Amino acid sequence: MKAFVTGATGLVGSHLVDVLLREGFEVFCLKRSTSSTRWLDGKNVKYVNGDLFSNEALEKGIKDMDYVFHVAGVVKSKTKEGFEKGNTLATKNIIEITARVNPGLKKFVHISSGAVCGPNPDSEPITEDYIPRPITNYGITTRQAEKEVLKFRDAIPVVIVRPPAVYGPRDTEVFVYFKAFQSGLNSLIGFSNKYVSLIHVKDLVEGIYLAAIKPTRSGEVFFISSDRDYNYDEVGRAASLAMNKKAIKIRVPHWLVYTVGAFAQLFSVFSKKAPTLNLEKCKDITRERWVFSNEKAVQKLGFREKFTLEEGFKDTYEWYKKEGWLK
Repeated sequence: MKAFVTGATGLVGSHLVDVLLREGFEVFCLKRSTSSTRWLDGKNVKYVNGDLFSNEALEKGIKDMDYVFHVAGVVKSKTKEGFEKGNTLATKNIIEITARVNPGLKKFVHISSGAVCGPNPDSEPITEDYIPRPITNYGITTRQAEKEVLKFRDAIPVVIVRPPAVYGPRDTEVFVYFKAFQSGLNSLIGFSNKYVSLIHVKDLVEGIYLAAIKPTRSGEVFFISSDRDYNYDEVGRAASLAMNKKAIKIRVPHWLVYTVGAFAQLFSVFSKKAPTLNLEKCKDITRERWVFSNEKAVQKLGFREKFTLEEGFKDTYEWYKKEGWLK
């Protein structure tokens, strides 16, 4: 079996490559000239040089594949146009090429995000039947990308996977939280409880693999998410257990979060990189609930979460220590 993977040099993509290699796949990875291959070095993968607009490379790379896993996407951008290009237009291009050059494909697996739905309107977990209401440019353009994929559900088999917040070895975003916690600081947003679904990256890629190989109706959507939600206090306790350390809990008011986000966005004009925290990100992290149900994935795919939050944080922390990211 042959698999073509975009975003293979990133967190989710590199772990997915590990699973595909374990399962005996011949793996082809789309790679930009500027991408680091540190998580793929020494592994039996083949590179297709180019990006999501390198049509000739995509056509040749996808033509003989059994599966295409579209993991790549833009999660940070200074402009709406950057999100549109990296999410909507890039997905439109690869799904069109795939349908044209490989109509016999076994499945096109598109990795989306829970952000397409927006935050919960009530206390119930969001299911796949929920009508998405994204609140940020990232969520909006990622939802548009889903729609581009669904246009081809009658031409080739497609499936969409929506993860919640992802953490685990190789992650650089949650690393910031671990680093702050190790220094003795546990920052919580706002003065009321907030609830989130989380998924360890190793559980997520197992779910993605199941979505690929299990029989599914073309166009189906699955949340690959944790069995339960967690509030910020529980996240802090899991970090404390994993690191065997206490940290001072500081609640940061929403107005201060937005103030910091505004300044970060302002000063980003002097940098080539988009800031991790901006006003759009502030919209996300100040919402009360980002919780999704994995019931459909459990029932139809046989998905099982293996890492509890405590186990997942321990695994992640030990990896950070092993790699020298934390001491």
